[in-house]
This record gives sequence, C-alpha cells and structure tokens, in this order.
Amino acid sequence: MITLQNVIKDYTSGKKKVRAVDDVSLTIEPGEIFGVVGYSGAGKSSLIRMFNGLELPSEGIVKVGERTISQIRGRELRKARQKIGMIFQHFNLLWSRTVFENISFPLEIAGVPKEKRKERVNELIGLVGLSGKEDAYPSELSGGQKQRVGIARALANDPTVLLCDEATSALDPQTTDEVLDLLLDINQRLNLTIIVITHEMHVIRKICKRVAVMEAGKVVELGNVLEVFKHPKAQVTKRFVRQVTESDETEELIHLLLKNYQDGKIVKLLFMSENATQPIISQVAQKNGVLLNVLHGSLTQTQNGAYGTLYVQIQGTDQQITDAITHLRELQVETEVIEG
Repeated sequence: MITLQNVIKDYTSGKKKVRAVDDVSLTIEPGEIFGVVGYSGAGKSSLIRMFNGLELPSEGIVKVGERTISQIRGRELRKARQKIGMIFQHFNLLWSRTVFENISFPLEIAGVPKEKRKERVNELIGLVGLSGKEDAYPSELSGGQKQRVGIARALANDPTVLLCDEATSALDPQTTDEVLDLLLDINQRLNLTIIVITHEMHVIRKICKRVAVMEAGKVVELGNVLEVFKHPKAQVTKRFVRQVTESDETEELIHLLLKNYQDGKIVKLLFMSENATQPIISQVAQKNGVLLNVLHGSLTQTQNGAYGTLYVQIQGTDQQITDAITHLRELQVETEVIEG
C-alpha cells in the first residue's frame, strides 16, 4: 500500500516561496492502476517525484510499502528506489547503448551478475515486445519502441511500483493505445502497482480504476473513474471529462439545434454500464407516443464499466414529453433538459 499524509512541497525562488503540492493525502492499494490528472503547473510531477524520493516533501509523510520514503536517506533510499520503477515522457535512454544495454543498466548498478543480467534482460525484451531489437540503438527505434525500452528498463529490478510521468505525451494516438495496452498487461501479469501522471483524460479512461484530479497543488476531486466521468464536480474535472465525452462541435451543435428546432425539448441522456447498450430509446418512444430524434452521441469505456451520452430531441404534447422524461428516469437514465 502507498500512503501520502498531508504532503506539502514548497520551492523557493529568490525570496519567493511557491507551493507546488498543497496538503495532499492519498491511499493507493497494491496492484492498482491509479491516475493523477492535471494541467501544466497543477503539481502532479512534483507529487510523483516524492514517491521515489527524487523530491522530499516540505511537510507530511510518503510511505511506499513498509518504507517511509520521506524519512530515509542514502543507502536505504537507493535500495528502496530499486523497487520503484519510473518511465518518462522523453524516454531518458542512453543513446550510446543498445536496447539490451539500456535495459541491463540498472541491473549493472545493482551489482547483478552478468549471466543473471542477460537472462533478465532477455525476459524483459520478450515481455515488452522488442524481440529482434536487442542490438538496435535508440536512434533506430520509433517513439513507441523507445518507450517499450523505458518500460523494460523500469522493470529490470522487479519493482513493486511503477511510476509513469506523462509516459505517452510524446506519442501519437495509436502508439499511445499500444503502450497503455502493454501497461495493462504488465499490471495483470505482475500485479504491479502503477501510478500514472498525465494531462490526457483518455489515458485515465483507458487503464485507471481510480483518479485524483489536481489543480494548483491540491487534489480537487478523487474517486472511481466511472463515477468521476458520470458526475464531475470541480470545473477542472468537467473540462477533462469533456476531452473524452464531447467533441469540439458539441456545444456549437446544441446552440444551433436550440435555435433551429423550437418544437419539443432537447434532452441530454446519460446511460450507465447496464443500460448503455439497451434499446431504451425505442421503448420510450413507443410507450409514450413521442418522436425521438437522435442528434449526437458517444459510448465511452472505462476500467469500471461503460457509459454513453446521447442528445435527443423529444417531440409531442407537453404531457407526452413529460411522461417520456419520467419514463427515462425510471429506467435509470440520467436526463437533463437543455435550455436555451
């Protein structure tokens, strides 16, 4: 288990003190993929660097397993770091070393004998899908392949925790998904605790069970990913959720529909896991004698389940429309009437 208790991190610039992390408390369970999302300057990178002692908190406690990382130094801290792997946005590979040599490097530092190093590196090369690339140099690899080397290197000392600091930010969307699939596979195979720091809600949606949303150094929202997507509370969380659930044209589309279609009501529907794929629209239309015009929709999958959003125009008498909305809510479809 990983625990942060009332963690504060201050930096000093001249006579000015800047608070990067402001009284953060978190608990992360063993084997969990936990996400921390925030825009630039939110404090998330300062936070992740305290998990392995690259930064020390100004106040508070950071515990990883049985070790209190915030209180140990020297040899004990170096030993603790061997069980906390880290992958980076820009890979941080040694350009003069081959794939094999890059992955072997932390094992050399740890004093692992040559034959055991070779066995472990070959095992990791197979795990991350780089067989045949052992003798290639970083300059000969694609971005996704470089990050796979970074992942293999982070796993070299058989860590219990893997820290991912914006690990997919430098990758294209397809490669991002491939790397995220690899992290999911590693989590399931090794029961590895993974902490993902990102500004991309797609990353959180795809692999995380829980998420903390940071703004100005504080955790402003914390919870199950599906719950956060369903009911974002903080304004910054709502902006992140819209990255995934709504296209850039949705707001403009709704404005045009409200302007051009005066009949009936425009309604936003939110479908959860158990009803996201059910023929609810046709049921409601038939039972209540209304016309339902589907305007825009999407279905989003998270590690906690699926949910969908749908914008519809409901046409009929006032009573029929009211009955249809009531019926939708009875079917556990969250319903919001969009007003002009």
